[in-house]
Amino acid sequence: MWLKPEEVLLKNALKLWVTEKSNDYFVLQRRRGYGEDSGGLTGLLVGTLDTVLDSTAKVAPFRILHQTPDSQVYWSVACGASLEEISQHWDWLQQNIIRTLSVFDSGEDITSFVQGKIRGLIAEEGTSTSDEEDPERFREAVLRFERLFGLPQREKLVTYFSCSYWRGRVPNQGWIYLSTNFLCFYSYMLGNEVKLVYPWDEVSRLERTSSVLLAESIRVCVRGEDHFFSMLLRLQQTYLIMQQLADYAIVRFFDKETFNAEHPLANPLHITQRALETHARNQSFRAFFRLPQEENLCEVYESFLWVPFSHVNTLGKICVSENYLCFASQDGSQCHLIIPLWEVFSVELPDRSSRALTVCLRGKRALRFSEVRDFERLAATIRRKCGTAGSPQHYVSNPDEEGVMVGQSQAVSTEALMNVFHPHDAENLDPKMLKERMKEQSWQIHFAEYGRGTGMFCTKKTRDLIVRGVPETLRGELWMLFSGAVHDMISHPGYYGRLLEECMGSSSLACDEIERDLHRSLPEHPAFQSDTGISALRRVLTAYAHRNPKIGYCQAMNILTSVLLLYAKEEEAFWLLVAVCERMLPDYFNRRIIGALVDQAVFEELIRVHLTQLTEHMTDLSFFSSVSLSWFLTLFISVLPIESAVNVVDCFFYDGIKAILQLGLAVLDYNMDNLLCCHDDAEAVTVLNRFFDNVTNKDSPLPATVQQASATANDKSIQKVDISDLIKEAYEKYGDIRTEEVENMRKRNKLYVIQTLEDTTKQNVLRVVAQDVKFSAAQLDELYMLFKRQHFVSCYWLVSSPALQNHDPSLPYLDQYQLDQSQFSSLFNLLQPWTTHTHSRSLARSAFRLLDENGDGLVNFKEFILGLDILYNRSFTEKLKFLFKLHLQPDSAEDGVIRKCPERGRAKVDLQEYLKQWQEDLQRREENIKDLPRINQVQFIGLTKTLYGVFHGNEEEESLYRAVARVTSLLLRMEEVGRKLQESSPQKTPQSTPTSTAQPETSPTQPTSPETKALAEGESNQPESPVSQHETAPSHSDITPTSTSRPSTPTSSPTGTSSPMLDTPTDTPSSPSTIRDGDWSFSFEQILASLLNEPSVVRFFERAIETDSLIARARKNQLKDVH
Repeated sequence: MWLKPEEVLLKNALKLWVTEKSNDYFVLQRRRGYGEDSGGLTGLLVGTLDTVLDSTAKVAPFRILHQTPDSQVYWSVACGASLEEISQHWDWLQQNIIRTLSVFDSGEDITSFVQGKIRGLIAEEGTSTSDEEDPERFREAVLRFERLFGLPQREKLVTYFSCSYWRGRVPNQGWIYLSTNFLCFYSYMLGNEVKLVYPWDEVSRLERTSSVLLAESIRVCVRGEDHFFSMLLRLQQTYLIMQQLADYAIVRFFDKETFNAEHPLANPLHITQRALETHARNQSFRAFFRLPQEENLCEVYESFLWVPFSHVNTLGKICVSENYLCFASQDGSQCHLIIPLWEVFSVELPDRSSRALTVCLRGKRALRFSEVRDFERLAATIRRKCGTAGSPQHYVSNPDEEGVMVGQSQAVSTEALMNVFHPHDAENLDPKMLKERMKEQSWQIHFAEYGRGTGMFCTKKTRDLIVRGVPETLRGELWMLFSGAVHDMISHPGYYGRLLEECMGSSSLACDEIERDLHRSLPEHPAFQSDTGISALRRVLTAYAHRNPKIGYCQAMNILTSVLLLYAKEEEAFWLLVAVCERMLPDYFNRRIIGALVDQAVFEELIRVHLTQLTEHMTDLSFFSSVSLSWFLTLFISVLPIESAVNVVDCFFYDGIKAILQLGLAVLDYNMDNLLCCHDDAEAVTVLNRFFDNVTNKDSPLPATVQQASATANDKSIQKVDISDLIKEAYEKYGDIRTEEVENMRKRNKLYVIQTLEDTTKQNVLRVVAQDVKFSAAQLDELYMLFKRQHFVSCYWLVSSPALQNHDPSLPYLDQYQLDQSQFSSLFNLLQPWTTHTHSRSLARSAFRLLDENGDGLVNFKEFILGLDILYNRSFTEKLKFLFKLHLQPDSAEDGVIRKCPERGRAKVDLQEYLKQWQEDLQRREENIKDLPRINQVQFIGLTKTLYGVFHGNEEEESLYRAVARVTSLLLRMEEVGRKLQESSPQKTPQSTPTSTAQPETSPTQPTSPETKALAEGESNQPESPVSQHETAPSHSDITPTSTSRPSTPTSSPTGTSSPMLDTPTDTPSSPSTIRDGDWSFSFEQILASLLNEPSVVRFFERAIETDSLIARARKNQLKDVH
């Protein structure tokens, strides 16, 4: 066990301890009296001391001491009761600590680091696996987590571990905290504090790695920067939890097409370490046995299963779910078995001494399990579940029945199309048909020995038969069995028929796309040259689009479904499609084909490992990714003749994506010499296309009318390749690739693929925006990340945040991320360069309305950054115009209401509309200030209040307030002069009431009458006006309407000092007909010209904004701003 480091003076213990191992920093010692010299005099003396004296009665016989070369003081760090136990500690120190200590300069630093690391290990050993087992300790960790990182209390801490974080070549011993949305680390050592907070949605790489300096560590890449965490006591457990949390964030935020609202981890506030482990265990269980998504692993037992065909007991594990009893061997025999519990009719306990039980099945079959530790509990569980798992009623085909099953509204084909268009001829003595019959006999022997249907034993022999090729007559049955689709169909009787009743006849974008592709699906096959095949294909694709609208219909689904319909009945083809799209090829058939891109990355990784010669020749393997995309999307159906492609599909349904990866490697290996001679990608494509054209299936019984003839079919000089030989070679050379390894590679590469797509989106957005703003590239990058993170911040702690719908990867790049009014207001207030205090909400609300050009209730990054660029980088005139336009925005009861259709991403893209909008943007002239409408009374009051708020806290605050007051006074007086001039005009009647629209635009800098000129001169010559008496401490009440702002009669003096020039005119009982809201107004030219005469105001708006510091402050406070 690890010990809290304590000083040991070694020379006083030399006679009591014997050194077994040592190095520069650690010593492993054995206490005399134990082991080899226990019989000597010294050994007897030490043994006596250990027995008699209380102070040494509990001394462990082995210990490890830490030493520094320049000190006589040693520190005890571990002890053990046996050599095996202490050796484990010694090996861990050798692997994780020794190579690290060389980076320190002084012995004190080395000792301090070792002490901190050992204390961390001790603390971690004391931590429980979940907060339910030790709530007090976990509660302390939660409080420490909240105090250190300042995250909202809603952020859920999942677990924490002691580890070292590497900054350069120096490790920092501390604690890593894994929460629902963040990866955090904290260390304080030798006066150096290290604090990291990274959201999982920004992690692009997560993998276990090792190097010369680091024995084994976890590498985390965030925004292109690598971070290494090592010296973890439970490294694998930590890595798996990190992987699950990162994958959860990716699926929830980026890959919403596959995220289910009923996901067991849908609520981010309820995620715990135990929940993550349970979810991962259930996923692995379902994936291995190909069971429906509703199945969860309930109990696991280790036992032996009597295998009748080999007459041996096979060691393995029994896995029990709600409706299935499964067994998988662990002795390398690759034997597994799936038993539906409704097939069990009794459980017997024949031999209690061997802890055995016998499970009796319908059809006179029985399974005998032995050496089950808790066999009575297992028997009780099976009996209980047998009673609840009733046998589902489902449609079972009969070979003698008619070809269609007529339902309530739709005719459903109950025959595989191959049986209809190419019926099996038992009397045909063709050599190919004889080989086909031999295959059928081999499978019949296999069925007799290993069972048939859902209870069949799957072994190495089963795979060998698959590699040789499945008989045409059994292909549909075996596809259903190996894919697990048979379990889905049995569990959902009548489901397909109900789907057809609901969806057929309906109109949608998916239906239009399906109709477009129907006649492109295996057009050379007779089955799809007739209405029978086309109608069946239409029904299956439409039903699936209705079942899974998140995916709907994607290209390549039609090709795959066509092949499924050839060998399976219509309902079976539907469930096979479900199995492929939702389980076996996850994320393949969506708008970004993420799953296919992930498997391409896995394929590249395998090429680097297995085809090093090709890797050295072609440093850029992205070519193989582009070429192999169709291989993965169509399972080689699009590149191989149909009679050869079905053999590949056979292997795929048995071994999953592993079979496709193996075959891809075999294809490249077969063409290695030709590929090494290629000088460019075009030559390589030609080589591969020529190869695929010459792949044949010599054993195919299909007639020539069905087989696809290649362009080189009659060329005798070209060497043909048999698909069976190619598949056999793939299994022989690359069969050691394990499914678990492929799944781990998938998870590891999915983060990278998603973040690569996100980076592509970012680069395209920034490329469009950069030409219109004056921010630097680095600043734009930071602002984009702030904008994107603001979207996620509002989604972190909600089960189903409405804001999640504002991210749609199917939209154009600019519109993929959009903020609603609440999100925009939070980010705008973080980034605006001025402090507006109480007006921040109203200002942000007005800015949102102004920037939301299309009025859909959402603002994209371009709209946001154009507004921010005005505030940060534009001239005084542009900034003032922006503030002016903010106050022209009318308040609306629907502010913040998103008016975009929820299916906006699924609508057809109107290219003409985009081209028209692009042309308008190019031709858009700069907005003329004369085109701006006039600002009325209420709006002008709001503008003045905003200016006061903007100037608040500035070092020139008082002079700025005075300047605004002077401008306000001047504008109001100018309005009075204009009013008087209009009222005295002979063209107007005395009774006429002037309106704001009839007022002439009078420039305050160019008076149009002597009175106006006198007003301007008088204003500038006054030493101190009544306005200035109130300017020392202006407030928002300074412009609150208390009386009229101008004389209500023609005899009032325009320059009189009795009128409070900051007061706002309001309706009064004495003059309701002549004084109304909006009965005076100003143009932008008037306001601009007046403010240009105030140097302090111009200087305030023209000063340079510290953009980098404001961005850094916003980044620091973005999470703190969450309420």
